[in-house]
Amino acid sequence: MSTFEEREKSFEKKFVHDEELQFKVSARRNKYLGQWVSQILGKDSDQEKEYIEAVIKADFAEAGDDDVFRKVKEDLKDHNILDEDIRKKMDELNEKAKSDFK
Repeated sequence: MSTFEEREKSFEKKFVHDEELQFKVSARRNKYLGQWVSQILGKDSDQEKEYIEAVIKADFAEAGDDDVFRKVKEDLKDHNILDEDIRKKMDELNEKAKSDFK
């Protein structure tokens, strides 16, 4: 195998690893976000588990975070939480999720 082919395979492996890690971080962030929203909505532990699953599934609607944001925003519409506060919480929980995998 040539050096070029070895480098190419190495880059492919790194790409796959990075994508898997990003998926795990996003799922963990969505779990934390679901827990946060569940507390605000006053859900019990069974309802919280279902809600967390719904938030995680919402992330599969489209690429990026807008699908999750829209779901959470809709669910919190009666709780006077600003869009900026939701985005800020999502960023904060994303950093927390990243630190879980370090």
